[in-house]
Amino acid sequence: MIRVKLRTLLDDKAFNEGRRITLNEVSEETGIGRATLNRIANTRGYNATLENISALCRYLECTPGDLLEYIETPPAKSR
Repeated sequence: MIRVKLRTLLDDKAFNEGRRITLNEVSEETGIGRATLNRIANTRGYNATLENISALCRYLECTPGDLLEYIETPPAKSR
């Protein structure tokens, strides 16, 4: 499974800049809808588009490897 670390990176950016960053601000800066950002940030396994990943990387000044993390999931048990 791919984990999107949006919340973590937003928290880091807010801390480094000494201010609060809202999803509304990220939406305005990236052109990604607020509802989509909310799903990316809060829905486990949400299938974000490459366009959205690119916009977030540009905004957060990071690489996809900083934003995305691969987590090994155990294979499904057969009955």
